[in-house]
Order: sequence, then structure tokens, then C-alpha cells
Amino acid sequence: MSRCGIILSGFVAGWLFSAPAWAGPFVIKLDIPAPQDSAGGIITADVDDSGSVDYLVTVPGHLAAYAGDGKKLWILKTDIAVGGQSESQGLPGHCGPGVAAGDIDGDGKCEVVFLTKDSALHVVEGATGRQKAKAAPPVPDGAQRWETAMIADFRGTGKDFDILLQATNKNGYRTGRFLAAYTIKNLLAGGDPLWRTDKFASCAHNAARLADLDGDGRDEILGETIFSPDGKLLARAIEDRYHIDSVFVADVLPDRKGLEVVLLEEGANQVQVLGIGGPIWRRHFKKQEPQNAAVGRFKPGSDEIFVWCRSRYNEHQKPFVFDSAGNMVFDYEMDNVAPQGWTASGVEIINTIDWTGEKRQLACAKERHESGDVCLFEPLTGRFVATFPEKADRLFVADVAGDWREEIIVLNGSELHIYANEAPNPRPSRERLWTDRNYRRLKQCYNYYSP
Repeated sequence: MSRCGIILSGFVAGWLFSAPAWAGPFVIKLDIPAPQDSAGGIITADVDDSGSVDYLVTVPGHLAAYAGDGKKLWILKTDIAVGGQSESQGLPGHCGPGVAAGDIDGDGKCEVVFLTKDSALHVVEGATGRQKAKAAPPVPDGAQRWETAMIADFRGTGKDFDILLQATNKNGYRTGRFLAAYTIKNLLAGGDPLWRTDKFASCAHNAARLADLDGDGRDEILGETIFSPDGKLLARAIEDRYHIDSVFVADVLPDRKGLEVVLLEEGANQVQVLGIGGPIWRRHFKKQEPQNAAVGRFKPGSDEIFVWCRSRYNEHQKPFVFDSAGNMVFDYEMDNVAPQGWTASGVEIINTIDWTGEKRQLACAKERHESGDVCLFEPLTGRFVATFPEKADRLFVADVAGDWREEIIVLNGSELHIYANEAPNPRPSRERLWTDRNYRRLKQCYNYYSP
């Protein structure tokens, strides 16, 4: 698919055409209610098997699928498992989409998978929304229901033939310690799981994340603990009377084998890097809570990974940045770099974004605590590169237009607004980001705290 202008303005015969820069977003009008709170989110996948990327949007009571050209594919009215604060309501937490997509049965077509609040797992055809299968896996003692389902590959098949279910404890402060890993085939047939545990130490605010950390073709399960594809404990973060706010995955230390997990601690107020072999480094900056982060290649011309931390302040945020070795290298006040009129509450739903096509990545975020504007900024300096006048209820970043760079996807009431970079791509031959299975995994098992 060809690259359009900085704003996607329209489609002709399935192809994008360019518009003047900043002319306005490509708009998809949704036939579902606008969000009333933080329940529900967005994912992207080729659900209709057309070769282009489509959109799945969830709000309480509705799951909607729209093609990349804006055409409505289908809408289901269903009690899909989405909600607000995970600690009191259960997973998937603030802005968690509660839906996954992939070819789970090997028929060459995409299926969409989700849980409803009666703990039933539903499998529907991606192209039509028609139900293909339904299952009612047994709920662990101490849990209210299964709350989130993630497509996985635990057996190294190279396919999306496995699934992870997660639940929180139904009483008290809820965290997702219950896991059950199934083959899709066994789950739908009422069979036994590959393994189950109630010992997973999850992020406090969102579900487990999945990624193949060691490159063996099988997914690890990530949180405060790292579990193997076989359900064995591989590593645990250093504990110091804290809980984990956010979880990220990156090749923080390329001289070490595999990928690392970046954890933000509340209470001890530390940033910690964890590998399959155990903790690697743990640092703080003046004991300020990091709370939210962007992790990426933020230095021009460099592959080094940096960890940008927002800080907790409800107003007048003071971000700080660690390098890959855990050295604090930058800090500044958001008020001094934000454009005039930007909220004093700072930014939220912070995504690392491949926007320019260069090695250097940027951060994309929205105004905090309001349906507000969207921005691109340089994490190391805080400089705002661009702002997009919006009333953003949700923000999602993904490779959708076709040249591997990422686009900005905004849910504004009952509309999707999609923004793209009009500048020539300096590396047009690079493979699309979707070819990386870790990218596909992490773009589906996310929420507000861990975009």
C-alpha cells in the first residue's frame, strides 16, 4: 500500500492518496457508542485476509471490526470482558482492548478471540464476525472468571495455535496471578491445559505480556516474574515492598543474549531491568516514582536503548531518562518543553513510535486526564516535534499504512482518526514491523500502563 501524506485523507480503489500536510486525519466513523470511561481499546490486524491492516475497537457491550479503507466489516453486541481499574475490577484494565486476532486453526484465515464476562471464550471469523467456536474453561479457585485471553506459541510451532488465559483473585487487591496455557484445539474440545499456575507475579495494573525473549520460537510470559513457555519460573525481579506499574520488552543490552524486560516499580520507586537469568540492573532518580515510560532508540544515529520515565506528579511532570547501563542521563520539566495550551498534567498513554523511518524513534502521547490533543516528542530533550488537535479518548500506535513506519491511531468519541508521516521514507526496503512476532504479541496484550 502506498504512503500518503502526513495525514491519511482518503482512499481510492483501495489505495491511499496524498493530501496537504496537516489537512486533517483519515476518519473512520464507528457505529458503536463513544467511550464513557477507560474500558476498552484498539488493536489492528488483517482480520478480513485482504492483505491490508484492519481495526478492532472495543467498548463495553460492543466489539467492532472495520477494514483499512474504513468499511464496516461487522459489529458484535456482546458483554466483552473490558473494564477500568484492574485492581478493583479485574483485567484487562484501563484501555485494555480485551481482544486478540490471528490464524488460530491453520486454515489460512484470521480469527478473532475474546472473553465475555461469563468467562466464556469466543472464536469468531475475522472477515464476518460469525461465531466459529465457544468454550467454557474451568475457572481457578479464588478467581471470579477468566478475564483476558492472549494468542501465543508455547510449543514452537511457528503458528498462533496456543492461548494464555489470565485471571485475578476475586477478593481484595486484584492482581493476575492465575494463568492457564492451552492449545487452542484442546481448549475448544474441553481438554486439559498444557499447564496452569497461581504463582505468577503480574504487573499490578495490567495483564501479562508475551514475547520470545531467548529466540527459541516460543513465548515467555512476563511480569514481575518471567515464566517459561512450559510454565516454569525463570526469573523474579528484586523485591522491596513494591508493585510493578508497567512492563516493557527491549534489547536493552545487545551484548547479552536475548531480550530484556523493563519494569517500573511503585513504592520503592525504581526502574529495573530483568533478564531470563535474573535481575540485571536497578536504579532510581531521587526516589521519584517512574510510573509510565517509553523505551526505545531515542539518540540520533544510535541503536542504544533508553528508558524515559514520566514521573508521578499529577501536574508539572518532571521526566527523567536512564541509558542502557542504568545511568541517569537526562531530566527536565515538562512545563518547559510543552507547547502553549498543553495541559499542566502532562502526557499519558505514551507509545514509542517509528515515525520518521530513521533509527531514532520518538514518543507519541496524548494530553493527560482529558480527551485532549496528541503529540510527538523527543524523549531525550522533551522537544515537541508535532501536535495534533484532537479529543483523544484512546491512543494506539501501529504499522498500518504499509511502508513499515508506524501510524498514530486515535479514538475520538465514535470516530477513528489515523495520522501518518508524509515525508519520504529513508529506509523503504525494511520489512514491515508485523513480520516480527514479538511486535504482534506486544501490540495485542497491552493497556494504559504498558502500551
